[in-house]
Amino acid sequence: MLNPRISVVIPTYNRTDFLPKDMQSVLNQTYRDWEMIIVDDGSIDKTEEVVKGYKESRIRYITHKYNLGLSAARNTGIKNSRGKYIAFLDSDDEWFPEKISCQMNIFQKEDSKCGVVCTGGYKIKGNQIMSKKSVPINLDSFYEKFLFENITWTSNVLVKKECFKKAGLFDENLESCEDWDIWIRIAKYYKFIFLETTLVKYVIHSDQLSENLLAKINARKKILFKYKYELKNRKFVYSHHYYKIGNLCCLSGKIREGRKYLFKGILVYPFCLKYFLCPLLSLFGFPFYNFCIEKKRFIIRKLKALMNRSSHFEYN
Repeated sequence: MLNPRISVVIPTYNRTDFLPKDMQSVLNQTYRDWEMIIVDDGSIDKTEEVVKGYKESRIRYITHKYNLGLSAARNTGIKNSRGKYIAFLDSDDEWFPEKISCQMNIFQKEDSKCGVVCTGGYKIKGNQIMSKKSVPINLDSFYEKFLFENITWTSNVLVKKECFKKAGLFDENLESCEDWDIWIRIAKYYKFIFLETTLVKYVIHSDQLSENLLAKINARKKILFKYKYELKNRKFVYSHHYYKIGNLCCLSGKIREGRKYLFKGILVYPFCLKYFLCPLLSLFGFPFYNFCIEKKRFIIRKLKALMNRSSHFEYN
Protein backbone atom coordinates (compact mmCIF):
# COMPACT_ATOMS: atom_id res chain seq x y z
CA MET A 1 0.00 0.00 0.00
CA LEU A 2 1.72 3.19 -1.24
CA ASN A 3 -0.34 5.83 0.55
CA PRO A 4 -2.06 4.37 3.62
CA ARG A 5 -4.19 6.66 5.73
CA ILE A 6 -2.73 5.38 9.01
CA SER A 7 0.71 4.12 10.02
CA VAL A 8 0.76 1.78 13.02
CA VAL A 9 4.18 1.78 14.71
CA ILE A 10 5.05 -1.28 16.82
CA PRO A 11 8.45 -1.03 18.56
CA THR A 12 9.74 -4.36 19.83
CA TYR A 13 12.79 -5.81 21.54
CA ASN A 14 13.10 -9.55 22.25
CA ARG A 15 9.35 -10.08 22.61
CA THR A 16 8.53 -12.90 20.23
CA ASP A 17 6.14 -14.37 22.81
CA PHE A 18 3.95 -11.26 22.69
CA LEU A 19 4.46 -9.78 19.22
CA PRO A 20 1.97 -12.05 17.37
CA LYS A 21 -0.87 -10.90 19.64
CA ASP A 22 0.16 -7.30 18.98
CA MET A 23 0.14 -7.80 15.23
CA GLN A 24 -3.11 -9.72 15.26
CA SER A 25 -4.95 -6.92 17.06
CA VAL A 26 -3.94 -4.60 14.18
CA LEU A 27 -4.97 -7.17 11.55
CA ASN A 28 -8.34 -7.43 13.32
CA GLN A 29 -9.11 -3.71 12.98
CA THR A 30 -12.37 -2.92 11.22
CA TYR A 31 -10.64 0.11 9.71
CA ARG A 32 -8.50 -1.29 6.90
CA ASP A 33 -6.55 1.62 5.40
CA TRP A 34 -3.30 1.21 7.34
CA GLU A 35 0.30 0.07 7.19
CA MET A 36 2.00 -1.75 10.08
CA ILE A 37 5.63 -0.79 10.80
CA ILE A 38 7.47 -3.22 13.06
CA VAL A 39 10.62 -1.56 14.42
CA ASP A 40 12.97 -4.23 15.76
CA ASP A 41 15.21 -2.44 18.25
CA GLY A 42 18.20 -4.78 17.99
CA SER A 43 16.50 -8.02 19.06
CA ILE A 44 18.59 -11.18 19.32
CA ASP A 45 15.64 -13.58 19.36
CA LYS A 46 13.50 -14.74 16.41
CA THR A 47 11.60 -11.47 15.91
CA GLU A 48 12.40 -11.27 12.18
CA GLU A 49 11.23 -14.85 11.64
CA VAL A 50 7.95 -14.12 13.43
CA VAL A 51 7.24 -10.96 11.42
CA LYS A 52 8.12 -12.47 8.05
CA GLY A 53 5.82 -15.37 8.80
CA TYR A 54 2.90 -13.02 8.08
CA LYS A 55 2.14 -12.86 4.37
CA GLU A 56 0.62 -9.40 4.49
CA SER A 57 1.78 -6.66 2.10
CA ARG A 58 0.86 -3.90 4.56
CA ILE A 59 3.47 -5.06 7.10
CA ARG A 60 6.90 -3.41 6.97
CA TYR A 61 9.88 -4.60 9.00
CA ILE A 62 12.68 -2.20 10.01
CA THR A 63 15.66 -3.16 12.18
CA HIS A 64 18.13 -1.33 14.38
CA LYS A 65 21.61 -2.82 14.40
CA TYR A 66 21.87 -2.07 18.12
CA ASN A 67 19.35 -1.58 20.91
CA LEU A 68 18.73 2.19 20.89
CA GLY A 69 15.73 2.36 23.21
CA LEU A 70 11.97 2.77 22.96
CA SER A 71 11.97 6.44 21.94
CA ALA A 72 14.46 5.82 19.13
CA ALA A 73 12.38 2.89 17.87
CA ARG A 74 9.20 4.99 17.82
CA ASN A 75 11.05 7.81 16.06
CA THR A 76 12.29 5.40 13.40
CA GLY A 77 8.71 4.35 12.83
CA ILE A 78 7.54 7.96 12.54
CA LYS A 79 10.32 8.89 10.11
CA ASN A 80 9.51 5.90 7.88
CA SER A 81 5.73 6.26 8.06
CA ARG A 82 3.64 7.08 4.99
CA GLY A 83 0.31 7.73 6.68
CA LYS A 84 -1.32 11.04 7.59
CA TYR A 85 -2.08 9.64 11.07
CA ILE A 86 0.16 7.61 13.36
CA ALA A 87 -0.83 5.08 16.03
CA PHE A 88 1.49 3.29 18.43
CA LEU A 89 1.09 -0.20 19.83
CA ASP A 90 3.58 -1.27 22.50
CA SER A 91 4.29 -4.90 23.30
CA ASP A 92 2.20 -6.56 24.32
CA ASP A 93 -0.76 -4.20 24.49
CA GLU A 94 -3.90 -5.05 22.56
CA TRP A 95 -6.54 -3.06 20.69
CA PHE A 96 -10.21 -3.80 20.42
CA PRO A 97 -11.20 -4.25 16.72
CA GLU A 98 -13.03 -0.91 16.43
CA LYS A 99 -10.28 1.19 18.05
CA ILE A 100 -8.90 2.95 14.95
CA SER A 101 -12.33 3.27 13.35
CA CYS A 102 -13.73 5.12 16.38
CA GLN A 103 -10.77 7.50 16.44
CA MET A 104 -10.97 8.22 12.71
CA ASN A 105 -14.68 9.04 13.06
CA ILE A 106 -13.70 11.78 15.52
CA PHE A 107 -10.98 13.20 13.26
CA GLN A 108 -13.46 13.44 10.38
CA LYS A 109 -15.81 15.52 12.54
CA GLU A 110 -13.29 17.78 14.28
CA ASP A 111 -11.55 20.91 13.03
CA SER A 112 -7.89 21.23 12.07
CA LYS A 113 -6.89 22.11 15.65
CA CYS A 114 -7.50 18.51 16.76
CA GLY A 115 -4.16 16.74 16.77
CA VAL A 116 -4.71 13.68 18.98
CA VAL A 117 -7.65 11.37 19.69
CA CYS A 118 -7.35 9.13 22.77
CA THR A 119 -9.44 6.21 24.03
CA GLY A 120 -9.94 4.68 27.44
CA GLY A 121 -8.10 1.51 28.42
CA TYR A 122 -7.69 -1.27 30.96
CA LYS A 123 -4.41 -1.84 32.81
CA ILE A 124 -3.93 -5.60 33.21
CA LYS A 125 -1.41 -7.69 35.13
CA GLY A 126 -1.74 -11.42 34.59
CA ASN A 127 -5.49 -11.96 34.32
CA GLN A 128 -6.34 -9.20 36.79
CA ILE A 129 -7.60 -5.76 35.88
CA MET A 130 -5.46 -3.37 37.90
CA SER A 131 -7.24 -0.19 36.86
CA LYS A 132 -9.33 1.45 34.20
CA LYS A 133 -7.96 4.57 32.54
CA SER A 134 -10.58 7.25 32.93
CA VAL A 135 -10.89 9.95 30.32
CA PRO A 136 -11.00 13.66 31.19
CA ILE A 137 -13.96 14.99 29.23
CA ASN A 138 -14.19 18.65 30.25
CA LEU A 139 -10.85 20.40 30.52
CA ASP A 140 -10.16 24.04 29.73
CA SER A 141 -6.54 23.29 28.83
CA PHE A 142 -5.00 19.90 28.12
CA TYR A 143 -1.60 21.59 28.14
CA GLU A 144 -2.12 22.54 31.80
CA LYS A 145 -3.31 19.02 32.64
CA PHE A 146 -0.32 17.38 30.94
CA LEU A 147 2.07 19.71 32.77
CA PHE A 148 0.60 18.25 35.97
CA GLU A 149 0.58 14.56 35.01
CA ASN A 150 0.30 12.12 32.11
CA ILE A 151 -3.34 11.36 31.35
CA THR A 152 -3.06 8.83 28.52
CA TRP A 153 -1.03 5.84 27.30
CA THR A 154 0.86 5.62 24.04
CA SER A 155 -1.18 2.67 22.78
CA ASN A 156 -4.38 4.69 23.29
CA VAL A 157 -3.61 7.54 20.91
CA LEU A 158 -4.05 8.31 17.23
CA VAL A 159 -1.92 11.33 16.26
CA LYS A 160 -1.77 13.53 13.20
CA LYS A 161 1.70 13.17 11.72
CA GLU A 162 1.98 16.94 11.43
CA CYS A 163 2.05 17.14 15.24
CA PHE A 164 5.55 15.65 15.26
CA LYS A 165 6.75 18.16 12.68
CA LYS A 166 5.50 20.99 14.90
CA ALA A 167 6.37 19.66 18.37
CA GLY A 168 9.30 17.38 17.59
CA LEU A 169 9.87 13.65 18.04
CA PHE A 170 10.17 11.52 21.18
CA ASP A 171 13.07 12.60 23.42
CA GLU A 172 15.66 9.82 23.16
CA ASN A 173 17.41 11.03 26.31
CA LEU A 174 14.45 9.99 28.48
CA GLU A 175 14.52 6.43 29.85
CA SER A 176 10.88 6.70 30.94
CA CYS A 177 8.06 9.27 30.71
CA GLU A 178 9.01 9.88 27.05
CA ASP A 179 5.35 9.67 26.05
CA TRP A 180 4.33 12.20 28.72
CA ASP A 181 6.99 14.60 27.43
CA ILE A 182 5.75 14.46 23.83
CA TRP A 183 2.12 14.97 24.88
CA ILE A 184 3.10 18.12 26.80
CA ARG A 185 4.76 19.51 23.68
CA ILE A 186 1.93 18.54 21.34
CA ALA A 187 -0.75 19.88 23.72
CA LYS A 188 0.88 23.30 23.49
CA TYR A 189 -0.21 23.53 19.84
CA TYR A 190 -3.04 21.04 19.29
CA LYS A 191 -6.31 19.94 20.84
CA PHE A 192 -6.77 16.48 22.40
CA ILE A 193 -10.08 14.65 22.12
CA PHE A 194 -10.85 11.84 24.59
CA LEU A 195 -13.30 9.03 23.87
CA GLU A 196 -15.13 7.49 26.81
CA THR A 197 -15.03 4.09 25.13
CA THR A 198 -12.47 1.62 26.50
CA LEU A 199 -10.65 0.18 23.49
CA VAL A 200 -7.16 -0.81 24.71
CA LYS A 201 -5.72 -3.46 27.02
CA TYR A 202 -2.49 -2.18 28.56
CA VAL A 203 -0.56 -5.22 29.81
CA ILE A 204 2.01 -4.91 32.61
CA HIS A 205 5.00 -7.23 32.88
CA SER A 206 7.51 -7.33 35.71
CA ASP A 207 10.37 -6.56 33.31
CA GLN A 208 8.73 -3.58 31.64
CA LEU A 209 10.43 -0.21 31.76
CA SER A 210 7.32 1.37 33.22
CA GLU A 211 7.91 -0.76 36.35
CA ASN A 212 11.51 0.46 36.79
CA LEU A 213 11.59 2.95 39.65
CA LEU A 214 15.09 4.24 38.95
CA ALA A 215 14.23 4.94 35.31
CA LYS A 216 11.11 6.78 36.44
CA ILE A 217 13.03 8.84 38.98
CA ASN A 218 15.68 9.89 36.46
CA ALA A 219 13.07 10.70 33.82
CA ARG A 220 10.95 12.76 36.22
CA LYS A 221 14.03 14.74 37.22
CA LYS A 222 14.67 15.49 33.55
CA ILE A 223 11.03 16.48 33.02
CA LEU A 224 11.25 18.79 36.03
CA PHE A 225 14.38 20.44 34.61
CA LYS A 226 13.06 20.55 31.04
CA TYR A 227 9.86 22.41 31.99
CA LYS A 228 11.12 24.31 35.04
CA TYR A 229 10.28 27.74 33.59
CA GLU A 230 6.69 26.70 32.83
CA LEU A 231 6.34 24.99 36.23
CA LYS A 232 7.73 27.83 38.35
CA ASN A 233 4.70 29.93 37.48
CA ARG A 234 2.39 27.12 38.59
CA LYS A 235 3.27 26.59 42.27
CA PHE A 236 0.95 23.66 42.99
CA VAL A 237 2.02 21.82 39.83
CA TYR A 238 5.68 22.54 40.57
CA SER A 239 5.36 21.14 44.09
CA HIS A 240 3.51 18.09 42.73
CA HIS A 241 6.57 17.20 40.63
CA TYR A 242 8.84 17.42 43.67
CA TYR A 243 6.38 15.29 45.65
CA LYS A 244 6.29 12.59 42.94
CA ILE A 245 10.09 12.41 42.70
CA GLY A 246 10.44 12.32 46.48
CA ASN A 247 7.89 9.54 46.82
CA LEU A 248 9.57 7.44 44.11
CA CYS A 249 12.98 7.94 45.74
CA CYS A 250 11.62 6.74 49.09
CA LEU A 251 10.01 3.71 47.45
CA SER A 252 13.33 2.81 45.84
CA GLY A 253 15.05 2.92 49.24
CA LYS A 254 16.64 6.35 48.78
CA ILE A 255 14.99 7.80 51.85
CA ARG A 256 17.30 10.76 52.40
CA GLU A 257 17.14 11.90 48.80
CA GLY A 258 13.39 11.37 48.75
CA ARG A 259 12.92 13.42 51.90
CA LYS A 260 14.90 16.27 50.31
CA TYR A 261 12.52 16.40 47.32
CA LEU A 262 9.48 16.08 49.54
CA PHE A 263 10.55 19.07 51.62
CA LYS A 264 11.24 21.06 48.44
CA GLY A 265 7.65 20.40 47.40
CA ILE A 266 6.38 21.73 50.73
CA LEU A 267 8.52 24.86 50.43
CA VAL A 268 7.15 25.57 46.95
CA TYR A 269 3.50 25.00 47.96
CA PRO A 270 2.87 24.47 51.70
CA PHE A 271 -0.92 24.22 51.42
CA CYS A 272 -1.41 20.53 50.60
CA LEU A 273 -1.72 18.27 53.66
CA LYS A 274 -0.66 15.03 51.93
CA TYR A 275 2.72 16.60 51.15
CA PHE A 276 3.43 16.71 54.88
CA LEU A 277 2.49 13.06 55.46
CA CYS A 278 5.20 11.46 53.27
CA PRO A 279 8.17 13.26 54.92
CA LEU A 280 6.74 12.18 58.28
CA LEU A 281 6.50 8.54 57.15
CA SER A 282 10.05 8.69 55.77
CA LEU A 283 11.41 9.41 59.25
CA PHE A 284 10.61 5.79 60.20
CA GLY A 285 12.76 4.31 57.43
CA PHE A 286 12.21 2.46 54.17
CA PRO A 287 10.37 -0.68 55.42
CA PHE A 288 7.73 1.36 57.24
CA TYR A 289 7.37 3.85 54.37
CA ASN A 290 6.99 1.10 51.80
CA PHE A 291 4.48 -0.76 54.00
CA CYS A 292 2.28 2.34 54.35
CA ILE A 293 2.34 3.16 50.63
CA GLU A 294 1.55 -0.46 49.68
CA LYS A 295 -1.38 -0.46 52.10
CA LYS A 296 -2.64 2.76 50.56
CA ARG A 297 -2.37 1.28 47.04
CA PHE A 298 -4.15 -1.89 48.14
CA ILE A 299 -7.08 0.10 49.50
CA ILE A 300 -7.26 2.24 46.34
CA ARG A 301 -7.22 -0.87 44.12
CA LYS A 302 -10.04 -2.43 46.13
CA LEU A 303 -12.12 0.73 45.86
CA LYS A 304 -11.51 0.93 42.11
CA ALA A 305 -12.43 -2.73 41.71
CA LEU A 306 -15.73 -2.09 43.45
CA MET A 307 -16.40 0.89 41.21
CA ASN A 308 -15.54 -1.08 38.06
CA ARG A 309 -17.88 -3.97 38.85
CA SER A 310 -20.70 -2.04 37.29
CA SER A 311 -18.92 -2.11 33.91
CA HIS A 312 -18.61 -5.80 32.94
CA PHE A 313 -15.36 -6.84 31.25
CA GLU A 314 -14.07 -10.25 30.20
CA TYR A 315 -10.39 -10.81 29.61
CA ASN A 316 -9.20 -13.83 27.67
